[in-house]
Amino acid sequence: MKKDFETKFTGWAFIIAAVLLWGGWFLSSHHVGEYLVASDFDSIGESVWYWIWMFRFHIFGWVTMGIALFALWTVLFNSTHRIIVMPGIGMLVVGTFTLAIAAAFYYNFGAWGVGKTAGKTPEEVQTFMDGILFTNQYVTCFMRFGRIFSGVGMVLLGAGFLKGNVVNKGLSWFTILFGAAAMGIILGIPEYYETYKPLFHIKAIWLVVMGAVILKDGLRVSEAK
Repeated sequence: MKKDFETKFTGWAFIIAAVLLWGGWFLSSHHVGEYLVASDFDSIGESVWYWIWMFRFHIFGWVTMGIALFALWTVLFNSTHRIIVMPGIGMLVVGTFTLAIAAAFYYNFGAWGVGKTAGKTPEEVQTFMDGILFTNQYVTCFMRFGRIFSGVGMVLLGAGFLKGNVVNKGLSWFTILFGAAAMGIILGIPEYYETYKPLFHIKAIWLVVMGAVILKDGLRVSEAK
């Protein structure tokens, strides 16, 4: 098992990603739903700067997850099982940064909307909401596809783990099943948002477990000849 500076950096990156992603969410004063609605601005406005900072932490959780995945890519780049692992990491990175872009919309429009709706009549607020309707709808596509891309990536990554015996079999199967569940919920349930909610927390747990396993056991890297 490979246990060196590279694997330690990778393990800690996974754990820090979970702390930022999960911590920003749990400590936030308000959670936006699938769509921004007028009542969100009142709740955000009660502690707008605190909400902004917690959302920044949350977004940087996605970014740090991307860093962790790129680090994992580097460690496993010359491995014999890269034909499965690399596409998996690639899809997971695409999904992760798609989710980060979607989160940035809620962050920016949530904070911006507080100022735009302050002191406005209900009719004026509705006019503002109508103005962001198409963007509001479009961002839900980013969320949906980011989650599907991530699910595909996790299935491939888990299969690569299993094929190359990179980490223990329990974590490998957990990765595969989580990815399959994410795709199944989004593709199989039209109104998937409420059903998918627990998977965000499971993904944070997966990040912690990935980091802990890499730090404790290292990674089994069999290099191609």
